[in-house]
Amino acid sequence: MSNDTQAGQTPANVARIATQDRVLERGHTGLIGLFGPPGKLSALVRDASGKIRRLKIGDRLNRGRVMAIDKDGVMIERNGRSLRMTLPSG
Repeated sequence: MSNDTQAGQTPANVARIATQDRVLERGHTGLIGLFGPPGKLSALVRDASGKIRRLKIGDRLNRGRVMAIDKDGVMIERNGRSLRMTLPSG
């Protein structure tokens, strides 16, 4: 299999998409990505302090609990309310 990029280098088109300015607000929690097999997705989230976390169903986040992860985002239940975090459209 041929690979036009050297090991350790990010292709320019990937770097451009992955490094957009001001897509996630500082001081707020934001969804960065979704990954894994269908039906068992995990989520990457940057919390308000800037820490990157991998989340799965049942994990706690911002005084809430992750109830579901699907191709559209993450569902969190907090204080009896359901909230959806979606990927930035930036």
